[in-house]
Amino acid sequence: MDKYFEMIRIRFLMMLAYRTNYYSGILIYSINIGAYYFLWTAIYGGKEDIQGLSVIQMTTYIAIAWMARAFYFNNIDREIAAEIKEGKVAVELIRPYNYLGMKTMQGLGEGVFRLVFFSLPGMVIVGLIFPLQITTNVVTWGYFAASITLSFIINSQINLLTGIMTFFLFNNEGLIRAKRVVIDLFSGLLLPISFYPMWAQDVMQFLPFQAISYIPSMIFTEGFQGNEILQALLLQGVWAVLLLIPIQLLWSLAKSKLIIQGG
Repeated sequence: MDKYFEMIRIRFLMMLAYRTNYYSGILIYSINIGAYYFLWTAIYGGKEDIQGLSVIQMTTYIAIAWMARAFYFNNIDREIAAEIKEGKVAVELIRPYNYLGMKTMQGLGEGVFRLVFFSLPGMVIVGLIFPLQITTNVVTWGYFAASITLSFIINSQINLLTGIMTFFLFNNEGLIRAKRVVIDLFSGLLLPISFYPMWAQDVMQFLPFQAISYIPSMIFTEGFQGNEILQALLLQGVWAVLLLIPIQLLWSLAKSKLIIQGG
C-alpha cells in the first residue's frame, strides 16, 4: 500500500504547484452558487418549502453539492485515454502496481487537494455571503463524510469505465463529454432528484448517478432522516461493489486487445 499512498502524496504536491488556479475557482464557484441562490429564491416566491426543502436548505444543498463536486471530480478518464493514445499505457502495465488502482489513487490525491484548498475555504466564503444551514450534529457530519467518500469511489469507477472504453473506441472524447453532462444532470448536482417527475425518479433509482451528488447533499442538509440515511448509504455501497464487475470484465478484455496508437 505504501506505493499507492505515495501516489496520493505526489499528485497532491503536483496540484499544490498550481494552486493559484483554485483560488480563482473559489470565486467562480461562489458566483455560481449566488446565481442559484437568487434563482431558487425567486422560484420559492415566499413558499416555506418545496418537496420538503426550505429555501435555506436548498441554498445549502446547492453549496454543498458544488463544493463536494470539487472533491469527487477527477479527470482520470481523460488521463487513461491520453496514455492509451500516446502509448504510455504499455509501460504502465508492466510496472509493479495495479494500473487502475494507481489512477484511482492519483484522483484521490487531487480530490484531497481540492478539499483542503478549495472546498473548505470556499464554504467559509459562501457561508459569509449567503444564508446556509450548516449542521452542528457530529453524527450528520460522520454520515456525510462516509457518503462523500463513497461518492468519490463511484464517480471514479464511472471514470475508469469511460477511460477503459478508449481501448475499444480509440477516440472516446465524445463519450467523456457525454458522461460529464449525464452525471451533472442525473446526479442531483443541478437539480435535486426529488424535483424530477415521478417517472424520471423511478428510472434514476436504477442508475448509480444519484449516489454521486444527491445523497451526500441530502444527508448534509438533513433532508434525509433516520433510516433514510442508512438506506442511502447502503445504496451507495451496493453501487460501489456492483461497478467493480464491469470494470474487471472490461479491463480483462481491454488488456487482451491492446493496440497502441502512439509511441
